This record gives sequence, structure tokens and C-alpha cells, in this order.
Amino acid sequence: MLKINDITNASSAGAFVVKKGFGAILAVTCLLGAACSSQSVEEGGLQPVALKEAATSASTQNVADKPNVLVLMFDDMRFDTFSYRGGPVPTPNIDALAAQSTRFDMAMTTTGLCSPSRAAFFTGRWGHRTGLDDNVALWHSRQTGLKDEEGGIIKRASDAGYYVGYVGKWHLGPNGMAKRGAEFVDTYKKELEEHERQGAPYGRMAQTKRYLAGERDENGEKNQYYLTLKGDYDDTQAAQKVRAGQEMIKSAAKEDRPFFGVISFSQPHPPYRVPEPYASMFPVDEIDEPANYMAKRVNKPLSQEIPWWPWHEVSHMTDNDWRESRAHYYGAIAMLDRAVGEIIQTAKDEGMWDDLHIVFIGDQGSMIGEHGLYDKSAYAYDELMRIPLLVRDPDVEPRVVNRIVSLMDVPVTMAEWMDLKPDGAVDGDSLTPLMLKGDSAITDAEDDALYAYEWYNGAWFGLRAIRTQDYKYVWNPGDERDELYDLKNDPGEIVNQIDNPDYKAKLLSLRKRLELRLVEVEDSSVTRLQRLIELNS
Repeated sequence: MLKINDITNASSAGAFVVKKGFGAILAVTCLLGAACSSQSVEEGGLQPVALKEAATSASTQNVADKPNVLVLMFDDMRFDTFSYRGGPVPTPNIDALAAQSTRFDMAMTTTGLCSPSRAAFFTGRWGHRTGLDDNVALWHSRQTGLKDEEGGIIKRASDAGYYVGYVGKWHLGPNGMAKRGAEFVDTYKKELEEHERQGAPYGRMAQTKRYLAGERDENGEKNQYYLTLKGDYDDTQAAQKVRAGQEMIKSAAKEDRPFFGVISFSQPHPPYRVPEPYASMFPVDEIDEPANYMAKRVNKPLSQEIPWWPWHEVSHMTDNDWRESRAHYYGAIAMLDRAVGEIIQTAKDEGMWDDLHIVFIGDQGSMIGEHGLYDKSAYAYDELMRIPLLVRDPDVEPRVVNRIVSLMDVPVTMAEWMDLKPDGAVDGDSLTPLMLKGDSAITDAEDDALYAYEWYNGAWFGLRAIRTQDYKYVWNPGDERDELYDLKNDPGEIVNQIDNPDYKAKLLSLRKRLELRLVEVEDSSVTRLQRLIELNS
């Protein structure tokens, strides 16, 4: 039986559950980071527990030569902060990984929301197929979890004889990792329990009202946005997940089976909370805000004016508050870089590094004042849509790929590595051709990514978007107003060209391109888009 143990050390006491491994393949999704307040509603305010079970006597026949795979996943990690990308945060460990990997510098998520993007990652299918197209167990969402029959890559790896481990955030329903065959599980108590009711943000609302009244938290901070934690790195939730991940890797090293593991960090998801020295590592007066910082939202969908979560109400935020939030986010990235270095060192110490395949990935990005927005909601701005993606295959020469790829392509690639049997529809494409041949492996006509935002915590939007190298079209069927951005001339997506007659031909072209992608993945919303195209042709 799985054994549940409460973790009582200081690093775990304040850890939150994110709503939402391996010898030869490592996948990283934005989850490494500092401990979060136990009062957090969105993240659950939950105490972590460890689930550990001795390895079973599963047959190892015909699996000994399969690669080990580790997924490192981070929560709400943006694409633009690392030093290997020319960003403001020194990230030597992530940079070193990037130097040994295929860098997918134009990777896109499927949905800018935790549960749907994770469901896509672990199943390789869009939400209209799996039914998981909203956050799980939050506020008025109708979702309680990913259906058990959606076994996904975890179950497929287990069925193929892999020793499977999972550490950290899941946010796809109670005990879903163990149900799918994970033998080593270290997660949070709430991730194991059936959800009697959806969590509502009463505490967040109370905090927002205090900020609107001019009040602040201890040390003049706003803890819904940024907080300097007490203690140091070793006291954080991120460090606890590193320790659990190290234990998982050591356990896997003793196995005579191949290993598939996930270490899923709950950082740098807002609020941005880090201890010293990370909290003051980036002086506020030296923070450069982007060109679209607090850009006026002109001719944008009405939904962008509505706070769908209490901390989306940002009228109380000063320029200094925004800079502090960004500085603490940068601190979280620096702290996660340390975490990545410690995990990699353990893999080396255990003799698993040389043939380790690694996928380093964020589930989606986050807004820190761009367009005057915070966190995430139903929009498709690049700060939310673009994600970091590094893929290390020791048998493939490192390179930089600038073609557009999707988070949906990663499970296809990992299944190819591990020679896993299919378990249903496949909505992504293997990244292997791009890893072997670079940008020339695909044609310009294929150089785009589909994005969907069906629901946000119980509110329907039905948004679909197509992103090419130079343009982005956002279809908003729940609004009278779509969006069209000329990314070459307006990378900050400030000016919506949807009504500009000079872009009429481009708009029609992009709508038809979106139609093609929706047909390919059998998305029934395409019939509504086709009516729109017919009426406007």
C-alpha cells in the first residue's frame, strides 16, 4: 500500500499545492520555488505529504535498454528571464542545461491555465477530447479532475515496465499519479483527497479590500503579489521538492528497470515569495519595465477589464509595487536555478547523467504588469502563451530551434523515446526531426501553434488563437471583438489591428489557418468559426 507521511520540517509547513524523472529524459515544468503562504486559497493552503511505496516486481523483460526520463516542470515560468536568453537573471545551471539541449526558443503552451495545460502535457490531447478544459477544484469551476481512463504518459510508462515517480504539483484530481502507476509519490495532502467543494478565494478578497483601502502587509509588502519569506533557501517548499526529487532519483538508481520521473515545482507561480538573498537580489530601482508595461487596453475584449480572481484587481498597485513583484519573480528564477543545479548534480552522483534525456518546460507564463494585467486569465498574450522548453537527448547535438512548437509536442516525443504504446488520439508532433535537422525540418506552412482557452474557473470564453512567426489572431466567440497583432511591428501586442482594412487579407488568411488546425484536432468549435469566415469573406 501507499504510505502517507506528513512532512513536518519547516520547509514544508508553508508549502502550497499547485492547482493544477529520469535517467535519459528530464522534463521541467515551472514548479520550483519558494514556500507559499498556508493561507493561500488558489494554491490550496495545504500541507504536503509524502507517498512512498517499494518498487514492485514488475517484469523487466525487453525494457532494460530503454532510456531513463525525468520531467522538470515549473509553474507559471516565463520564457524571457534566463541569462541564456539574454534575460536579467543569472541562471548558470539552466544555461548549462541549455548548452547541452535543443533549445526551442519559440515554444507555446496549449492553454494559459494550470490544469488544462498539464492535462494536455500528460495526455497529449486537447481539452475537448479529455474533458479537462478548466482549473480543477477552484471557485465555480465544474471540474474535479482528469478522468481516470485518461491514463496518459504516466500510465503508458508504467505499463511499459518503467519505474515511475512523481514529485510536486499535479492539480489534475485526487491521487491521480498513483492511480496511473506512479510508485514513488511525494505531493501535498490536498492532491490526494476528494474535493467536497471547490475552493473559493475569500481570503484573497479580504486582502484585496485591504489593499484598496491603502493598507499593506508586514514590512510594507503586498503578499498577494510579493513577499520576503523568513528563513533561507533550505526552508522553502522548492528545496523540499528538491530533496524529494533527489530521493526519487536515488531510488530509481537502485532499480533494474528504466525510470520515468516528474519533479513539478510550484514556483514561480504568483504570489512571488522568496527568502533572502533572493528577495533583494535585484534592486527595485534597477528593474526595467517592458515596453507594454501598463499599456492602455484599447479595442481589447471586455473580459480583460474584469478581475476574475481577487488579485486581478490591481488599481491599488504602485509602480514600486510592480517593480517589487518583478524583482521577487526574478529572485524566484534565481532560486530555481539553484534547485535545477542540485537535481542535476544528484543525477551525476548517482551515475544517471550521461544518458539522461531532459525536458525542461513551463506550463505557461504569467503577467507582471504587461497591459496592466497580473497572473493569468483568458487571453493569449505572449507573456502567458510562450514557455521555456529545453530538450536534452545525449545522442543529439545541441542546437537552437526557432520554429514554433507546442507543449503538445513534448509527450509525443517522450513516448517515442520510451517506445510507449498509444492510448488514444495524438494531437502533437514529434520534436525529433527539429532536434536532428533544425529549422529546416518543417515548412513555413507548418510554422504555427494552436492555443485554446475554453474556461477560466467556471467562466466560459471559448477562445482559440493561432500564432505564427509574424502574426497572432485571437478568436473570441464570447465577445464581439477579436484580436489581430502584427508581431513584427508590434511585439508587445499593444495595437489590435482587427478593424484595420489594411490587414483584411491577413485576417482572412489567419482565420482559415486557424480553421485548418481546428479541423486537424477535431475541435467542434470549428463550425462556429466557419460561419464567421463565411459571413466575413
